[in-house]
Amino acid sequence: MHFEKLRYIIESFFVIYTICLFAVYLILAIVSAFELFKNYQEKKITNYDAIISTPFAPLITVIAPAYNESVTIVENIKALHGLYYPNYEIVIINDGSKDNTLEKTIVAFDLEKVPYVYDYKIPCAEIRGVYKSCKKAYGNLTVIDKFNGGKADALNSGVNLAKGDYFISIDVDSIIDPYALQKLVKPFFEETDKKVIATGGVIQIANSCKIKDGQVVEINVPDEFLPRCQVLEYNRAFLMGRMAWSRMDGLLLISGALGLFDIEVVVGCGGYYTKTVGEDMELVVRMREYMVNKKVDYKVVYISDPLCITEAPSTLKVLGSQRNRWARGTIDTILLHKNIFFNPKYGFMGMISHPYWVLFEWFAPLIETFGLIYFLVLAILGEIYWPFFFVMLLFVYSFAIALSTYSILYDHLVNHRYKKKSMIIKLIVTSWLEPFLYHPLTVYWALRGNFDYFIRRKKGWGKMTRTGFSKPDEETVKS
Repeated sequence: MHFEKLRYIIESFFVIYTICLFAVYLILAIVSAFELFKNYQEKKITNYDAIISTPFAPLITVIAPAYNESVTIVENIKALHGLYYPNYEIVIINDGSKDNTLEKTIVAFDLEKVPYVYDYKIPCAEIRGVYKSCKKAYGNLTVIDKFNGGKADALNSGVNLAKGDYFISIDVDSIIDPYALQKLVKPFFEETDKKVIATGGVIQIANSCKIKDGQVVEINVPDEFLPRCQVLEYNRAFLMGRMAWSRMDGLLLISGALGLFDIEVVVGCGGYYTKTVGEDMELVVRMREYMVNKKVDYKVVYISDPLCITEAPSTLKVLGSQRNRWARGTIDTILLHKNIFFNPKYGFMGMISHPYWVLFEWFAPLIETFGLIYFLVLAILGEIYWPFFFVMLLFVYSFAIALSTYSILYDHLVNHRYKKKSMIIKLIVTSWLEPFLYHPLTVYWALRGNFDYFIRRKKGWGKMTRTGFSKPDEETVKS
């Protein structure tokens, strides 16, 4: 009798949780569709030349931390000099690299060490030197050489040196679209009722794309299976997830690969937190919390344009390390800001966004694993009604494929990145395989992330292998 009651409670929980999860995904898909259509209509009438030509364009500081990035450092700095924006500076931070990242940069851009008055508005590791180029063509380039402190610490050093009203944080191993700055700064011009504190854009996968002189010349679907699955993930996350959260004013994450921030707000709330591996999400949450406490109406905006392209992990080891870090960063941010959870003081963020991340991002892999164990126990006991099981399996599988297919459709209609039908077909076929071949791995890596966070107390970033955009060499870097 007790077993039947316990079984009823467990299975009722699974049913309710699954219905809520599917409902949330469906709502996000619908809301993102409206937001994407709105953005698509606005892009057709937007005159970006006005932003380029205006004398009132605010100074933007482009901050890019680099740790052992000698494979791509030169061509990526060159790419940053091709941005179509009238008023920006570039700050590269050599975060104690152990390879020849700094030396290659000095030679390529004719840098020399200069005396510099440095204001530590935000604490960061000691600066060893500041370098400027002797060439006029690179007059807006500044390179900071500092002792290693991690990505968050490096970004803080860049914020301290920044002269602009806004700064854009990017990964130096990524390539941003030449029009990224004008598109990211546009919401800051448009909003009058609320203060825009941050904007972000869609991230693309660079694997198998052709890149020349720091510019993307041909977009291709990745040849390898793991990067193709990540294309689907990114489409769902950016076009179906973050666009919807932006529309509902509940966005808690702007990717560390590309984000534009109000420097005054970032400095006011203490800069990047250096004791977490999820510094990008943690900063956005803290900025939002800061604005609520200051009682200032604010907004965080996401843009549907693909503004950045980055190399995705192509091996299980490297991808697992990345997802482990993402899981630990999510848990860290949630717990650091646990006071927001179901707190009406923080409005939509407190009542919807933060609980969503707890229940459906952090807990989802844990609940899914428990459900699998529960299913295996019932199967051993002969308690499974197999016809019903296969109907539910087909329903869940169909729902997963539908979400991926819609994300592919959204991307094709809005951005039209993949020109050939064969590319779309390749992604659709990948979406059929992903639930069985890729999804279990992401669940396992999330579980490892929880284990490493709570049991092993792991704090490091792990390692990532870069192949570079144009060279076959391999190099281990801090990821």
